[in-house]
Amino acid sequence: MNPRTALGVATAAVAAALLFMGFEGRAASQTTPPTTPELKSRQLLFPLPDEYRPNLINSFAELRGNRPHEAVDIMAPRLTPVRAVDDGRIAKLFFSVPGGITIYQFDPGERYAYYYAHLEKYADRLAEGQRVRRGQLLAFVGTSGNAPKESPHLHFAIFRLGPEKQWWVGEPVDPYPLLRARE
Repeated sequence: MNPRTALGVATAAVAAALLFMGFEGRAASQTTPPTTPELKSRQLLFPLPDEYRPNLINSFAELRGNRPHEAVDIMAPRLTPVRAVDDGRIAKLFFSVPGGITIYQFDPGERYAYYYAHLEKYADRLAEGQRVRRGQLLAFVGTSGNAPKESPHLHFAIFRLGPEKQWWVGEPVDPYPLLRARE
């Protein structure tokens, strides 16, 4: 099976698994948070090789169980490189039951956090507090956490930090309009 066909099968498997597990994909609300002009002007880098941009799923407002997803999913083969979408600093390398192996990256002004989840592993020598550059290798796509094991993907989220700069707290920002194909 060629890689594109396999990826299509994997995408269908994720959709089926989410429906089976009760993630009906209902909209959490009729409106989503506005994308900030500040982030739009940065033209964030797509975090995976550009050939996977068509696999970007607009799932920000969908429900996952009883909570909104507030992120996008990008299907890609296991071990696909994940790159920093912007310059910044690694605020936290973290493992959680839902997200598995995760990265919280702050933007240069530490007003926004970029969240990368369901990773297979981190790039060698990645460390908390480390300054990173846009395009720098951070990690590799996987299925850690609650991701279906047969459906590797990157779960990517952005949130606006509060004045306390807590890596785990913030106001969600829809990444889809910032990552979809440039017009």
